[in-house]
Amino acid sequence: MEEDNSLNIEQNVGNVDGDFTKSITINEDDGLDSGEMGDVEAVIELTYNVFAYIPEIIFVSLYGLLMYAAVLYISKKIKG
Repeated sequence: MEEDNSLNIEQNVGNVDGDFTKSITINEDDGLDSGEMGDVEAVIELTYNVFAYIPEIIFVSLYGLLMYAAVLYISKKIKG
């Protein structure tokens, strides 16, 4: 028996002139496989996604440290 894993969300706004019905449908069928993902595959995908953002993480970390050092330097100069 095949399960239907699609998500259907509907929102209706009443007592207003006009049609204010919003409908969102999300289907898991991406054409690749059955849509099921095992734990190992999920960890591998997560690791791949994390490694894709390493340059941005390093840049933001260095920028944050530089700004913190600047604040400390400025506060030291102001205090005397």
